[in-house]
Amino acid sequence: MSRLLVVHHTPSPVTRELLEAVLAGANDPEIAGVDVVVRPALAATVPDVLGADGYLFGTPANFGYMSGALKYFFDAVYYPVLDYVRDRPYGLWVHGNDDTTGAVSSVQRIATGMGLAVAAAPLEVAGGLDADVRGRAYELGGTLAAHLMK
Repeated sequence: MSRLLVVHHTPSPVTRELLEAVLAGANDPEIAGVDVVVRPALAATVPDVLGADGYLFGTPANFGYMSGALKYFFDAVYYPVLDYVRDRPYGLWVHGNDDTTGAVSSVQRIATGMGLAVAAAPLEVAGGLDADVRGRAYELGGTLAAHLMK
């Protein structure tokens, strides 16, 4: 069975709703053979990363950057996993009140440095959620899980 690791920082109701939609997509009944493991960014560990076959990262955009919690996660795991995760697929969702550009690019730079492979375009959400955004979040989760189906 493949494992999809979802690492997130969801301090607000909107980021929590995005997480729930992403998880619903990753756990779509039509997707088989994928174990979805969810970890808050401050609790995710090197063994979590090494034990996963793909990744989904979620963060708010804080002051033009990813959350401090997600940055802490990357700081903690980057070098210990560097030689082991190359070419594994990843996806990203970011919520900001008005701009997500800096947060997206900061995660992308780190993921590129780790050698991760983009499996889906980042989901960038500014402002509130509607049915379209929830649908795109569901699709993001489903896309990553489908990449891992065997």
